[in-house]
Amino acid sequence: MFAYPLKGWYAFGEEKGKVNNASELFSVENKIIRLYGPKSGYLMSEQSFKNFEMIVEFRWNTDSKFAKKMNTKNSGVMYLVPAETPDVLWPKGIQFQIKEGATGDFVLLQEVTLTINGTKTEAGKSIVSKRFADAEKPFGEWNKLEVISKNGVITQKLNGILVNQGSESTVTEGRVLLQYEGFPIDFRKICIKKLK
Repeated sequence: MFAYPLKGWYAFGEEKGKVNNASELFSVENKIIRLYGPKSGYLMSEQSFKNFEMIVEFRWNTDSKFAKKMNTKNSGVMYLVPAETPDVLWPKGIQFQIKEGATGDFVLLQEVTLTINGTKTEAGKSIVSKRFADAEKPFGEWNKLEVISKNGVITQKLNGILVNQGSESTVTEGRVLLQYEGFPIDFRKICIKKLK
């Protein structure tokens, strides 16, 4: 479902707001989406998904020519962002956290809840549920994240290892978002497949 240059996606930046020509804020080189620069923002899919499997490959960008906002390695892939949710830096939805020492955590944003290991999470602005295992590859190497969302059951895998799982999600349909929070990051091979 991913076309170049960035067809079917729009960009949102903390300074410019919504930008329909996503390439104004981020670049695509050799089918790699490169997110970088002095301001936080994201790429959002125009299409919403319900009951799907999503695979995304990512790596921290080690090339010093790319401007960064901060040295902290922090990003994420959000999903199940409802179509009616307004564009803000951290909209309603679920984030597959990509962060040094925390990749694979659930971040539940804007009152979203899940039941994890039999316990319902609190509803809040940003609630973190820690990953079950560490599976991120060394800095600069490509990682493969996988999200399966089916009938309110959410599974997150990193490099083939189960890192988080929950059920009874309060969001079951929505858009996908690639987050840039200040440290240059690359994404590629984005594949979203509908499940029956």
